[in-house]
Amino acid sequence: MSPLDIVRKGESRFKELAISLENISEEELITLMVKNPILIERPIIFDENRAVIGRPPENTLNLIDF
Repeated sequence: MSPLDIVRKGESRFKELAISLENISEEELITLMVKNPILIERPIIFDENRAVIGRPPENTLNLIDF
C-alpha cells in the first residue's frame, strides 16, 4: 500500500493542513501522517504478507485463507 492508499482525505485535519496530493512526495506525506496520526486510515489489519484497511469490516476477510 502506498501512503495515498491510507490517508484520510476527508478528515478535517487534512483540510486544515491544505494538503495538495498532486504536489506532495510520498516522504512528505508520510512525515505529515507521522506528525498527525489522525490522518491515517484505521484500523489496518495485517498478517505476515499482507495488509488491509479494516473498513468496511468485510475487507478483513481478504486476510483469511479458506
